[in-house]
Amino acid sequence: MIIGSHVRFKEEQILGSLKEALSYGANAFMLYTGAPQNTLRTDINLNYLNDAKKIMAEHNISMDNVICHAPYIINLANKSKLDAWNFSISFLKKEIQRCETLGIKYIVLHPGSSVGMPSEVGIKNIIEALNFVITDDNKCMILLETMAGKGSECGRTLEEIKAIINGVESSNIGVCLDTCHLNDAGYDMTKFDEFLDNFDSLIGLEKIKCIHVNDSKNPINSHKDRHENIGFGTLGFLTILNIVNNEKLKNVPKILETPYVSREDGEKELVYPPYKFEIEMLKKGIFNENLIKDIRDFYR
Repeated sequence: MIIGSHVRFKEEQILGSLKEALSYGANAFMLYTGAPQNTLRTDINLNYLNDAKKIMAEHNISMDNVICHAPYIINLANKSKLDAWNFSISFLKKEIQRCETLGIKYIVLHPGSSVGMPSEVGIKNIIEALNFVITDDNKCMILLETMAGKGSECGRTLEEIKAIINGVESSNIGVCLDTCHLNDAGYDMTKFDEFLDNFDSLIGLEKIKCIHVNDSKNPINSHKDRHENIGFGTLGFLTILNIVNNEKLKNVPKILETPYVSREDGEKELVYPPYKFEIEMLKKGIFNENLIKDIRDFYR
């Protein structure tokens, strides 16, 4: 199973990200190259990168299984403020360059929100922007993330994802599935094989390069996008286990973005990553109903 989680990119950059992933028992991981909410970025430290490559080779971790996530501040769907739209294009190009320096092959992108415009206009704007960004020479492929349909989000249906892909002149574009988003958008994840058949007929399974594995706090078709820990949401453990073990996607990296677990410590609230325990649970294929308690006890 190729599985990991979102990890930090702070101390020691990608080397620190790798160390965190290894501490979770992961053989894949996803990072932001800086804070997802702002434009502050530090130069890539090649010494950290070279050290990370050596350790990855020792642990048989392929760069194919290292995913970058584009910052949330990028919105290609709304063109009402041309300066902001052009900034999103420029910043996305810079993020791709940073990925290529790191040797990362995939960057996940939220397609964007049309914000007061019809979704058809938003999709047209996304296509136009991506045609400025994507070329066949790019070594890092943009993966459009399937969205929950919250507010004016574009990419809430496979048909919208298909329309964007069809409008992009280069074939150098793929898809990242998100199990929580798909559930909240109205797709029944208990019928995942049927979903994949539908995806294959519309877009093609070869376009799926990453899966965000998340349970959902919300019922199907709620359009709310609130992630839950594995097995504690409306998808449930067996549904998610079936997804991560699907033979058609065995070579696709699965990335957890589930919530940190909190506990009170006097007047402070402390939070802990669940990923070591969720990865172990999925590898074993056995639901741990004491997951939250075990996480709190481990980090106490």
